[in-house]
Amino acid sequence: MCGIVAYLGKKVAQPILIEGLKRLEYRGYDSAGIGLMASGAIRVKKSSGRISALEAMLDAPCSNETIGIGHTRWATHGEPNTINAHPHLDYTGRIAVVHNGIIENYATIKKWLQEQGVKFVSETDTEIISNLIGYIYENRAENGSSRLKNQNKFEWAVQQALHELVGTYGLAIMCSDYPEMLIGAKKGSPLILGVGENEFVLASDAAAIVEHTTQAIYLADNEMVTVTPEGFRTKTIDNIVISKELKQIEFSLEAIDLNGYEHYMLKEIFEQPESLRQCLKGRLDLRNGRIVMGGLSNLTRELTRTHRIILLGCGTAWHAGLVGEFAIEQLAKIPTETEYASEFRYRNPIIEDHTVVVAISQSGETADTLASIELAKDRGATVLGIVNVVGSTIARVTDAGVYLRVGPEIGVASTKAFTAQVAVLMMLGIELARRRHLSGDDAKYYIEELAAIPDKISQIFEQNDHIRRIAAENSDNENWLFLGRGFNYPVALEGALKLKEISYIHAEGLPAAEMKHGPIALITNRMPAVFIATQCSQYDKIIGNIEEVRARGGKTIVVATEGDENIRRYADHLITVPDAPEPLQPLLTVVPLQLLAYHAAVHRGHDVDKPRNLAKSVTVE
Repeated sequence: MCGIVAYLGKKVAQPILIEGLKRLEYRGYDSAGIGLMASGAIRVKKSSGRISALEAMLDAPCSNETIGIGHTRWATHGEPNTINAHPHLDYTGRIAVVHNGIIENYATIKKWLQEQGVKFVSETDTEIISNLIGYIYENRAENGSSRLKNQNKFEWAVQQALHELVGTYGLAIMCSDYPEMLIGAKKGSPLILGVGENEFVLASDAAAIVEHTTQAIYLADNEMVTVTPEGFRTKTIDNIVISKELKQIEFSLEAIDLNGYEHYMLKEIFEQPESLRQCLKGRLDLRNGRIVMGGLSNLTRELTRTHRIILLGCGTAWHAGLVGEFAIEQLAKIPTETEYASEFRYRNPIIEDHTVVVAISQSGETADTLASIELAKDRGATVLGIVNVVGSTIARVTDAGVYLRVGPEIGVASTKAFTAQVAVLMMLGIELARRRHLSGDDAKYYIEELAAIPDKISQIFEQNDHIRRIAAENSDNENWLFLGRGFNYPVALEGALKLKEISYIHAEGLPAAEMKHGPIALITNRMPAVFIATQCSQYDKIIGNIEEVRARGGKTIVVATEGDENIRRYADHLITVPDAPEPLQPLLTVVPLQLLAYHAAVHRGHDVDKPRNLAKSVTVE
């Protein structure tokens, strides 16, 4: 959840760290801090609040400070204040640590260290890491390090400390006795080393690296990297030397700039036609009426013969999975279920032979989804990944997978990743259906309609000002309902989630038929009820649901199919989308709901890209 950036090179470190933290602020923004190495000592500055508050308190950069670590925090242990902000120094003042993750046995280690006389100043789990390294360094390293090769006292102390930690971590660590050395370590939280010309940037996200270099190595779990001006070396925490391949970071600095938009969320909503084209590019064989997904080519027979598919996700990814469930069952006739990864990992799920598990995650680092993958693999399932971030952990640990290819998504409220996830699941459903029973003509029809979706999304943007006015008129209401049927039921869930995430309005998404089984009691005069009422197999049914709300004084905001004149009589506000086959409609109907949530949040004066209590990638449990 937190953002880590560290620098070692010939340039002044402070401005590089601050700029890197700004690019990572979407990963956490309740406090921030930096630690700089100068004259054999570590100078720490930190502050509660946004990075701008930290920046305002900094002195002018010092030319001799060319090594440093930085952190932007999303609080887990301890309230978001200056004391709990990172970096955390050890009790001797020689070791500084920034940390992303959760240490589950921190209370046990803290108690033991306190019994040894070690003093703590914060409420965080991270401080036990710096103090444990410091204690081992101070009391055990001289004797211990002499038994190991290719190692110094600092590295040895870090390794010994890591063996004691239970939980997840991405770490950047400095020691004042080694003023030209950085150490990074990873277990369960992402960590990347950017390798430039005479400089290195260690970060939790490539966004902090691309300004300096596009060459990077990706650490795997239980690996660490030691960086000096002469280069870097990688090994396991058991001190086994390993070789890491330099890889190309597959997006540019321009891709993470606002490019004239007021917010990243708005930019990413409007990027969806192009991001979907990139997602579909090379995968739709229109001539032969088939789907080509190279990442799954080695598992074609296994996928075709599967008896059951389980889709795993959290939040927006779970909603995309639900759309995929409906599509795969309807088109391919394969029993499919969508599971919350956060629940699946703690159950005793039944995974039989010929079960395929599909993990869906924008970041590829979602902690609950990773744990569910491990469980599914242990039980013999074939596990696929649908992720956006190249080189992410889910991409590495699954048997095969498909990249979304939509470029970096900075906005905390996911938009373009959702439509790409749905598109990939649609492609999977169409191709499985074609291989099992769907006629060539029907497969070609769906593929052609899928190829037309990006242009149809562009048409929806012509109503942006209209949607802004609807949001302004209704955003003072503190309770909303979102209602849909069939393929548009998951869209109702997603629309409600978007409104909750960034406008802080209480919103509930429901299957429209379930409203009368309790939630109809919530309807009050002028309460907004958003209906997805496109031309579909349940069109007449949802008209009846709209009437039920109108009869009780609710205000109806209706997303309907373009050209449907009948629906106007039922709508206080009408938004239209182009026509599309029912399984593909969610790719269109979700877009007005994204814009509605965005404009409601702006009208209420909220920071759309930094919603309270949220961070982009949930890498902790």
